Amino acid sequence: MSMINENATVASMIATPATVALSRFLDIDLARYKLVAMNLANIDTPGYRTRDLDFRAELRRASEQVSGLEGSQLVSTTFEPVARRVGGLMERPDGNNVSVERESLLLAETQMKFNLGVQLLKDQFHIISLAINSGGGTTS
Repeated sequence: MSMINENATVASMIATPATVALSRFLDIDLARYKLVAMNLANIDTPGYRTRDLDFRAELRRASEQVSGLEGSQLVSTTFEPVARRVGGLMERPDGNNVSVERESLLLAETQMKFNLGVQLLKDQFHIISLAINSGGGTTS
């Protein structure tokens, strides 16, 4: 078996719908983390407007994209969450509407979601590892 075929086989065993969905979950969470960090970094920038993403809508969009994929496509597709400006926040006289309290809360929430996603992904890899190591044999 060639190295390319072996890599494709390993990739297809690892790129299950569950691992791809969890990967997308982590991608969205990481995108949100970056937005929160950018908001905090611009807290003193006059006229800066808070940006965020709709986590649930992005997760739904990613899920729809994953459900339409099969086989090797699971590995090769990319997903880009869409950021938007956040309205309804109190604006300071300099036009900036970043709230330290809001961003700190989102930062903590994002970190917890990321930790959860990583743990679930670890669990999926453990299940895959068990399947590989069992060798398809049955126990009595």
